[in-house]
Amino acid sequence: QVQLVESGGGLVQAGGSLRLSCAASGSIFSINAMGWYRQAPGKQRELVATITSGGSTNYGDSVKDRFTISRDGAKSVVYLQMNSLNPEDAAVYYCKADAKIRAWDYPRPYWGQGTQVTVSS
Repeated sequence: QVQLVESGGGLVQAGGSLRLSCAASGSIFSINAMGWYRQAPGKQRELVATITSGGSTNYGDSVKDRFTISRDGAKSVVYLQMNSLNPEDAAVYYCKADAKIRAWDYPRPYWGQGTQVTVSS
């Protein structure tokens, strides 16, 4: 199977920056898109950013121009650089990968356990 391990969350003051990392491991044949989603208390999980194996990116409206997603394909690692953080960015951030464990599989979504981001005002 596929395991995703996130790191880099924590407490930061408003206006500050954090960098999240997510490493994929396991019996992986290939990974298509990878991305980050977040969920704040009482709210639905929402898209933060995604990146395809070809490097195309997509961002949620609330994070455009502040967050940057990148990927090290060789290492199956995805990063999220978060700048100009504000209290509305506080949430549990989840990593997601659409991966195949065999060549003939359709890509399936796999999720990490999440990492907490707290932003103090």
